[in-house]
This record gives sequence, structure tokens and C-alpha cells, in this order.
Amino acid sequence: MPKLNLSNYDTTHFLDEMLDENGQIRSSYTLFRDRIEKMGWKKLNFLQKSTDRAQLSLGMTFNVYSDNQGTERILHLDIIPRIIDGVEWDKLERGLKQRITALNMFVADIYGEQKVLKDKIVPKELIFSSATYLKECIGLKPPKGVWCHISGSDLIKGDDNQFYVLEDNLRCPSGVSYMLENREILKRTFPEIFEKLKVRPVNNYAHNLRDMLESLSPQSEATIAVMTPGAYNSAYFEHAYLAQQIGAELVEGRDLVVQDDCVYMITTKGLKRVHIIYRRVDDDFIDPLIFNPNSLLGTPGLFNAYKKGNVVLVNAPGTGVADDKAVYAYIPRIIKYYLGEEPILENVQTYICDEEADRKYVLENIANLVIKQTDASGGYGMLIGPKSTLKEQEEFKAKIKANPRNYIAQPMINLSRVPTLSEDEIQGRHVDLRPYILFGEDIKITPGALTRVALKKGSIVVNSSQGGGSKDTWVLD
Repeated sequence: MPKLNLSNYDTTHFLDEMLDENGQIRSSYTLFRDRIEKMGWKKLNFLQKSTDRAQLSLGMTFNVYSDNQGTERILHLDIIPRIIDGVEWDKLERGLKQRITALNMFVADIYGEQKVLKDKIVPKELIFSSATYLKECIGLKPPKGVWCHISGSDLIKGDDNQFYVLEDNLRCPSGVSYMLENREILKRTFPEIFEKLKVRPVNNYAHNLRDMLESLSPQSEATIAVMTPGAYNSAYFEHAYLAQQIGAELVEGRDLVVQDDCVYMITTKGLKRVHIIYRRVDDDFIDPLIFNPNSLLGTPGLFNAYKKGNVVLVNAPGTGVADDKAVYAYIPRIIKYYLGEEPILENVQTYICDEEADRKYVLENIANLVIKQTDASGGYGMLIGPKSTLKEQEEFKAKIKANPRNYIAQPMINLSRVPTLSEDEIQGRHVDLRPYILFGEDIKITPGALTRVALKKGSIVVNSSQGGGSKDTWVLD
């Protein structure tokens, strides 16, 4: 049986997380590398194909809205895990707790006294022009003062071997089900090495999620529902999976009714009171009486029931204002303003096209920058300057000039690479990291994360809708 040969493994021009700049194996990967070298290609390929079949059998699929073929895909799980040292992870935890604490205070302030605007830490025009700012939420006081109960900030590692926050996701961050199922599959794939490396467990996430949700309601036996847009939503597998894991009801907006400002679920035995809704429906669609009148996904009267304190919505409506990519540029200042601390995790340098000096720089250097639409996600609305054509650059220049508020720019970051199984050899592929944060009576971060990987050689776009895959993330104890 042929041994694994890493002699062709390319580490030039990029930080590699398995090999250092001298081509030496990093200590966190030593045991794993020794194990897979003994396997050979036949065994590795067999394990990879078994993993693909396991994902299909578990229903770990998603839809791509832009794909007119109407087919479901698996989020390809590469069987070579990403391994993170425990000391490095502990720093990430501290940084994420600091960041989500400040962001929660920011959202509360934006819909409250607006001190951060009055003190000119953040321009008020930036907030009031944000598509995700909801004036209907002014004056709201969610249970226990928590707005962003579930979040998933995206992190990248650059050439300096440091993690940076790329963006924040405070509305309906997805992917946690893949993190949990990836772990179950990899534990069966590499049981011996998993145990020897003392990988920190992630299987308490569902328990922590349930505890967090229950902590928000005064009811001793609260009924929890996961609200989904329906079976055709790209993340429906996750909605159903999480409802099953935490023992919650899986409902659509049409399954709920509001009476006397209380929310009820329609059942075969009559109406049943619902106290907590973990919603996976965007703000604009949760209540057609308040937001989008054409929405068929929400429940009429739901927002008013929430305002009256008769139901808990997780996450709270209005948190999307902190997801705005233009607001992202001010988060270091926000942390300093509310906590009096320097950020533990730094942002990627960001140019705000709505500011004249920044806009001038972006237009003059667009070929070297990554341009992002502030209200887009999933890898859409982007221009990767160094990989774009002159025509594409001119088109984005016109868009920026027409609506500068809608765009930011960042330098091209050489995302770190990790070993990935690719046909007949192991090659480095670019990755990012999405840890999941639960915020209730305290803040809990699962010691693992969804690593998203750009499966196409040379690509830096890791989004599943753009052909990306995933890896299990092993945090060593």
C-alpha cells in the first residue's frame, strides 16, 4: 500500500497551518500526520467516500437559491481536520467574549439612549441609513438585556499567524449543525487519534442552547419553537436538526397564531402556548403587519406580542444593524467606548466608501482591494480586485460612485491554508473559521467551530453557495 507523500505539498506564499515556514511539521499536527502517512491513499479515499455517503444518509444537504437546477447538495466534509492549539483557542475565546459583550451593549444603545451616536463614536448617518436598522425596535428592552443570543463571527488567519475578525453574524448565523455532525463523523473516522489528541468536545452545544433559551423565560416549563421559512430554505436541514436536538417544536409562520397578544401553535389538539421562538426567519419577514406586508413566512401580530413581553424572540429583532459591513469598521472604537479596553481580536483594515478620503483611495486602488457590498452575504456582491478584469473593476467603480454607502473595501488577505484531500494528493486550501457564541445569563463558546474551506485551487471564497466545503475543527486540550 503506497504511503502518503507530502514532498509535493506547497507552502510558498501562504501561511500553512500544518507546516511552518521551514517546512517543519507543527507540533499540533505531528500525531495526525504520522497516522495518515501509515494509511496510504486507498484507505484515505475509502474514508472520504464513506464520509460523503454518511452526509447524504444524514440529510446534511442545502439548496442554493441561484442554482436553477433545483438540486440539493451536501456541504462537502473534507476528512482532514483543522487542528488548533488550546492556548491559541483560549485567546480566541477571550476576544470573542469581549467583542460580543460590546456589540450587545452597542445594539442596546442604538435602540435606547443612542449615546454612542451623540458622542460621535459612530456617525448617526451610518446607522440611520443602514438597511438593517429597525426604527420599530426603538425603546425595546429584551429579556435580561440580551439582544444577540446566538452569534457566529467569521475569523481568518493572515501571514502573521494571527486571527482577525472578518465579519460578524448576529441575525441568524448558520452552520452549527454541520459543526456538530462533522464531529460525529470524524470521531468514527479517526477514533484512536481523536482520543490520543484529547480533542475538546462540542457535543454539549445543544444542551447549552436549550439552557440559554430557557433562561430567557419566566415560565418554569416554557414551550420552545424553532421558526423556519420552510422545507425549501437553504438551511432547512439545520432548522430541523436543532429542533430535534433541543426538544423544540419545528414551526413555520403559518403554524402560529396570535391571540390577545400571546403566541399559540396550532396543533391537532387545539392551540398550545409558545413562550420562546428561536427564529431562523429574517426581521423583514417575521410579521407582515409591521415589516414586509407581502411576507408569507411570518405570523401577523408576532412583533406586538414580543413587545408586550409575552413571547421571547431569539435573536432579538434589530440586531442586524451590527452586521452591517460599514458598522464593522467602527467595532474597535465601539469596544473601547463601552468596555474601556483595546480589542483582543483585531479587525481587517477597512475603507468606508461613504467617506471621501477612503472612497478616493478605493477608486484609485480597486485592482488591489476586495470590495464588499455592505448588505450582502454568502460571498455575493464582492469584487476580488487582484483576480478581477478591468471591465469588472469599472463596473464596481460606477456602483461605488452611485451609492458609496453600500460598499466597503479591504486589502487582499492571504488566508491561511490547511491540508485538504484533493484527488491523488494532499494540497493546501484556504480556510476561515466560524465559532458559535451563546449569550444568556453568561457567555459560552463551543470549543470547536465550523471551518469553511475553499475547495477550488487558488480560490479564497469559502461560502457553500460558491462551491466551498467544510472541515471538523479540533481544539486540543
